[in-house]
Amino acid sequence: MRLVIAKCSVDYVGRLSAHLPLATRLLMVKADGSVSIHADDRAYKPLNWMSPPCRLEEAPGVWRVVNKAGEELRITLAEIFQDTSYELGVDPGLRKDGVEAHLQELLAANPETLGEGFTLVRREYMTAIGPVDLLCRDANSGAVAVEVKRRGDIDGVEQLTRYLELMNRDPLLAPVAGVFAAQEIKPQARVLATDRGIRCVVVDYDRLRGIVRDELTLF
Repeated sequence: MRLVIAKCSVDYVGRLSAHLPLATRLLMVKADGSVSIHADDRAYKPLNWMSPPCRLEEAPGVWRVVNKAGEELRITLAEIFQDTSYELGVDPGLRKDGVEAHLQELLAANPETLGEGFTLVRREYMTAIGPVDLLCRDANSGAVAVEVKRRGDIDGVEQLTRYLELMNRDPLLAPVAGVFAAQEIKPQARVLATDRGIRCVVVDYDRLRGIVRDELTLF
């Protein structure tokens, strides 16, 4: 990972245009090729970014980050205060809580919950940026990457998107479809998933565990 603290302005040129005026910011370049620009007041969310696959072209005073669609993130550097690189190695990934881990285990044992004709290939399928929860095959033998969450939000969709980008570069797997499975999925996450061609599945944890509720239901 490369961390650069610099006074810079940023212009995004693509389907939409955006401009960040001159200010001191953190530029983050990750091993997967992604580039993001951060301020000191937005928690983890970047001001702007370019997701992989993309290429970084450096010239005196300017960075050009270009993706495969030709969209460009242009960073004009007025002054660089720090430029440091670190080798982080392979991250073991987020450890799931008890319910989430058990939900993954139950879905692995009952893959048809995710879709008719689904079969499990393996759990924790490793990629260069971490393990995909489940790798399955659908009724047509197509590969499906499944990300399992207790509560599905935008971060989970982004995580699955990164896995899919990598897996679809593998000719032995591609094309790889995506399924985002959770006990509940936030509306914003569902919209983002749909926009990226990822199918959402809401999972009934109690039903998977074989628990029948005694609550009266009005029809």
